[in-house]
Amino acid sequence: MKVSSALEQMTRGVDWGNLDVLVVDMPPGTGDAHITVSQRLQLSGALIVSTPQDVALMDARRGINMFSKVEVPILGIVENMSCFKCPNCAERWFIFGEGGSRKTAAEMGVDFAGEIPLEVGIRQGSDDGVPIVISAPDSDVSKAYVDMAQKVVDRLEELSKEEQSRPQFNL
Repeated sequence: MKVSSALEQMTRGVDWGNLDVLVVDMPPGTGDAHITVSQRLQLSGALIVSTPQDVALMDARRGINMFSKVEVPILGIVENMSCFKCPNCAERWFIFGEGGSRKTAAEMGVDFAGEIPLEVGIRQGSDDGVPIVISAPDSDVSKAYVDMAQKVVDRLEELSKEEQSRPQFNL
């Protein structure tokens, strides 16, 4: 009930102005919050975020299936914490496995939006309130975020064009 009331206040009690995009970060799973969001908001799409490990990908699959059932387009899958990049030697360690989200996207027929590594700079920027795309715009991880964001925007534009091209019937 608290989630529903917070969602109601966020969507109906706030003047968001004219937005291009509103991102709602949801916890993993397919619980009441996800269903409530799907029912109460006209969602343009859902971006599924997962780590590459099997247990997290089970939740990602459930999320894809749930959003598909309620006719919310899947914008893609993002693999968060895809690897740990050593700040000293730049060696990549695949702590949670490698490529699980890419494989899941292919198996489920959805777009793969990108990989975001586990890097100290991301955490530092979050703690400081300065996103890494601002503090280190030329870094590999910033480029990964920008590339992922562009894929999501492209997918949203594609979905918008599909919607506009559908015949409209007034019954």
